[in-house]
Amino acid sequence: MAAYKGITPGGFLLRLCAALVLVFSTYNPSGHSYFHWVSQLSKFTPWVALTGILLLIGWTIYLRATARSLGLFGLILAAAFFGSLLWLFIYLGWLHADSVKAMTWFTEVILCGILAVGISWSHIRRRLTGQVDVDEVEGDI
Repeated sequence: MAAYKGITPGGFLLRLCAALVLVFSTYNPSGHSYFHWVSQLSKFTPWVALTGILLLIGWTIYLRATARSLGLFGLILAAAFFGSLLWLFIYLGWLHADSVKAMTWFTEVILCGILAVGISWSHIRRRLTGQVDVDEVEGDI
């Protein structure tokens, strides 16, 4: 088996950036997203279909990896952590709950964080604990 180096901060940031592109390309409050593009079309084109399929592939990869690596309990903990962070920001006055646009931006950033942690978690756990996921084992069993 080759030496395992694990995830680096740069590797995590790359996964986070990919999640940001995926989430904000799909929908964001600025009005420049796939959702807005499709809602303003007069006819469905191959470009719209291709873009939608690419976004669906990205969502499938991120959601499946996140669900498999974190599991239900991990997803609940991640949601609780980021939900508490949201509450703290509102409590400190850094974010206003009555601003739908600000809440949408922050919620989407939270979603990106959960997806990035989820897609990176197997690497992070292996580095912290030395435990290997069964689907990562190489060689003869």
